[in-house]
Amino acid sequence: MLTVTVFGASFLGWQPQAAAILAQGDAVTDPRAILQYSLPIENKSVRKLQKSLEDISNQLRGKRWKNIGKDLRDANSVLGYGRDKLLASIPEDRQPQAEALIDRLTTGIEEIREIIDTKDREATYIKRRELLNLVGDLEELMVVGYPFEVPEEYNNLPQLLGRATVEMETNKGDLTVIVDGYSAPVNGGNFVDLVNRGFYDGLDFNRAEDFYILQAGDPPGEADGFIDPKTNEYRAIPIEVLVKGDELPVYGETLEELGRYLDVPAIPFNSYGAMALARPANDPNGGSSQFFFFKFDTEITPPGYNLMDGRYSVFGYLVEGKEVLEELTAGDKIISAKVIDGIDNLKEPVS
Repeated sequence: MLTVTVFGASFLGWQPQAAAILAQGDAVTDPRAILQYSLPIENKSVRKLQKSLEDISNQLRGKRWKNIGKDLRDANSVLGYGRDKLLASIPEDRQPQAEALIDRLTTGIEEIREIIDTKDREATYIKRRELLNLVGDLEELMVVGYPFEVPEEYNNLPQLLGRATVEMETNKGDLTVIVDGYSAPVNGGNFVDLVNRGFYDGLDFNRAEDFYILQAGDPPGEADGFIDPKTNEYRAIPIEVLVKGDELPVYGETLEELGRYLDVPAIPFNSYGAMALARPANDPNGGSSQFFFFKFDTEITPPGYNLMDGRYSVFGYLVEGKEVLEELTAGDKIISAKVIDGIDNLKEPVS
């Protein structure tokens, strides 16, 4: 069984108070928001629209209902006066879809305004999420092509050149995850390929640590990972971390080994239910089929600059089923896993 180690040799003597130093700023913890911000697009208007709608939750926490009005005015301005700037990033063949989304968002702003007048917090949260999902759909339309070339040395591994959605049925309920191939094409491709093969069907969750991980993907027998039937060899998957601002992911070494301690990954361990590749403690390139869900702890592994970022490859996030993940532990079972969207983004290995 592969292990996940939070406290490596370089963290001997580490105290929980150090988290306050490592965790800087207000980390984004919503998995869908992280995925939206990590899309390979450059459109300031859509980011302004997204931030305006996200800020509604901050105002709700403080019961600052009047301040939400400014957020809605900002959003309306982008959708109205800034409409052309939004559409400028949309390819011509997708323009009708984008126009329809902008119209739905405009209508939705008026609908949430009416909800806010009644001061219904729950309904406001639900409508805000619906609008942010529409913004996410609009941002997806702005993505053109794939942003970089994966190094040739990994052509023998499956690659996810885009995103895919996986639905996992467990004995305690269903989990839905989004796998991000824009940031982790090799790790994401490996996972989606194994799901598509039915590899995880019937496997147990084989390790659980109360405060931070739930691990699965250990097959029966002596192998700690996937044995490729074409080669009869262990499929080893490299560490893969895309840092914000970098053109390519880092392969082969952890950010810690490279001395890049404060660099921020594009998809970090900020969200409850972040998914990452398990690996041997002393080999960043020895992962295979075993993965883990990360359940961050506010003191030991807080969202932001925590002790996991850059040491393991995050390749996706849980987006539905948090209450199920909270209940799962070692000995529970994955009944089945299937790709329900994005399988066309999976690129087969080159022999």
